[in-house]
Amino acid sequence: MRRRDGRAGRTGRAGRTRTRLPLRKSLLGRLLTVSALVASCSVAATAWLAVQTTSVAIRQEQGRNLSTDARIYDTLLGYAAGHPDWAGVAGTVRDLARESGRRIVLTTEDRRPLLDSAAGASPAADLPTQASAVVDPLSVDTVLVPDAVPVGTDRVDPRAVGPFLLPAKERTVLRRATARSAECLAGMGIAADVVDSPSGRPWVRFVSDGTDRDSELKCLSVDGAETTATEERALRALEQLADACLKRQGRTGVRLNLDLSWDRGYGREGTDVGSSAPVPVPETGITKEEAIERRVAEDRAAAAGVPTGGAAQARGSGYDRAVAACVGSARREQLTAYVAAPALLFIDGPGAVSVPGFDLSPANTARIAGVTALVLALTVGASVIAGTRLVRPLHALTGAAQRMRDGLDSAPVPVGPDNEIGRLALAFNDMAAHRTRLEEQRKVMVSDVAHELRTPLSNIRGWLEAAHDGLAEPDPAFVSSLLDEAVQLQHLINDLQDLGAAEAGALRLHLEPVFVDELLGQVAAAHQGPAETAGVTLEVATAPGSPPPPPVEADPVRLRQAVSNLLSNAVRHTPPGGRVTLRPYVTKGGDEVAVEVSDTGSGIPAGDLPHVFDRFWRAEKSRNRSTGGSGLGLAIVLKLAEAHGGTVSVTSTEGQGSVFTLRLPALPDEDAERPRDGEATVVRP
Repeated sequence: MRRRDGRAGRTGRAGRTRTRLPLRKSLLGRLLTVSALVASCSVAATAWLAVQTTSVAIRQEQGRNLSTDARIYDTLLGYAAGHPDWAGVAGTVRDLARESGRRIVLTTEDRRPLLDSAAGASPAADLPTQASAVVDPLSVDTVLVPDAVPVGTDRVDPRAVGPFLLPAKERTVLRRATARSAECLAGMGIAADVVDSPSGRPWVRFVSDGTDRDSELKCLSVDGAETTATEERALRALEQLADACLKRQGRTGVRLNLDLSWDRGYGREGTDVGSSAPVPVPETGITKEEAIERRVAEDRAAAAGVPTGGAAQARGSGYDRAVAACVGSARREQLTAYVAAPALLFIDGPGAVSVPGFDLSPANTARIAGVTALVLALTVGASVIAGTRLVRPLHALTGAAQRMRDGLDSAPVPVGPDNEIGRLALAFNDMAAHRTRLEEQRKVMVSDVAHELRTPLSNIRGWLEAAHDGLAEPDPAFVSSLLDEAVQLQHLINDLQDLGAAEAGALRLHLEPVFVDELLGQVAAAHQGPAETAGVTLEVATAPGSPPPPPVEADPVRLRQAVSNLLSNAVRHTPPGGRVTLRPYVTKGGDEVAVEVSDTGSGIPAGDLPHVFDRFWRAEKSRNRSTGGSGLGLAIVLKLAEAHGGTVSVTSTEGQGSVFTLRLPALPDEDAERPRDGEATVVRP
């Protein structure tokens, strides 16, 4: 009844132990969590990298495209400023398209095609809704105009000069006067160059701004600053248009200078129409000398902080703004007949290759989210399949281990493919089989120990009961018999104690250099009597003329015990007339000393060789003490050899004899002296 209760209790504990773990604690749950986390991080990192890379590529491409677009726009703007129409622009457009690798389309403002660099295309139907730019020299796009081309506040291209374009004769006269001024400046050590404005008027450009103004005015030719007949006609026509605009506002007319200023004094650089800098033009009604003197006086007054300007300061800012607005509109009206009509510019139309922009629209966001969800779903699905296949054999191993713990027989776990789990299952099956063998050996050992102890105890008890009943006399033979049984019992107990200490690693060794040849002589002398009694010849063989083997570091008592066990075993299994030989030698590698114990006895069957060092193993299964000992001697030899860092092996031929070989590491110093009495020894646990 108690046995059933105990078994039921074990079964209940096993059932509780086999309860499955929650998903959050199981290997499958952790695998799913890690897989989902890795997938999310991978998707996020990939998306971030793709966005960053694409954004950088787009910015770089947009920068290159913007530079190319600005060059195309500026070239076409210059053409429009110098031509009254687009009739001859075809060659310019084709050259720009070939150099930039872009498609260039020009249309009117109502999208009638003017020119398309792509032959055979239909621009009217394929052009985008918004043009790249509007090519209008009278209203320049300041974003696309390069910094090298100055644009005034009226946004009129400075290359659009219209009626201010000088003929060759006037250019020649002005260039001579300007060249004389440059030569004069050079003679005074002032570097200056003569350059032409878009209208053809030459002017002096100083290399450095830090020059002496008085010296400059001495060399600047007032003749070179006078307006020519062409400029005068164009300027008066512009004044008429500006005056008409002012009169419509109820304001008086204005007298314009060549730089389109009014009552603003004299400049020194002589920039052309459209520039914001003043041009040296003498005021009406004064001589050349007076103009120069007035300019010098104004410069000195400006340096001293004294205001000048007279009537100019009397007017309010409203008048100036009105004049500026009317002059700007008048100028655009005057230039309309000299420049090409505004045109729409399309760059990279259909058929051109460009980099699309990155638009994170709701549709793109939904697409990214969908792809991310799909990747996560596939990752989780693959993880579930892989995790299930991974966990199934682990569950089988867990169940088998729990059944083994409960003392139940466990069938071998199925071994899968040759992977980590398969090797684990194979190792578990080997462990289970080894455990079964150990359990069987334990049962056999308990039975053997009981048998070995029962025999001497039964003999002692029998003799003592016989003496107690008066059936035996306690004479010396009687006492000797009891002593032999007690010695045998003590010997068995000592063997068990030594074997248990060796297996537990608690065997203490008193190490010192030991010369094997001397130890073999001592062991042979101790066993000479029993060998002669058994009719066995015992000898120690040494090679003639060979040096003695080097010493080994060993416990002499334990080493003598191991050799004695081998020698006793050999004498016991050698019939009368046989021979037992002890032979020491050095192995081929020179790092080990071997002790060979050979006999000419009955030998050991090949099937029994793997078990000769097992505990309580006897070749004679009948356990007859006349043919076998306790069965612990060779097991003790094995443990003593391992404790010394050595090995022991056996070879045998049935009917011819056996050879047991004990190998121990040799000391590095082969010239070590033989130990003297009283010499200290090293103790190793």
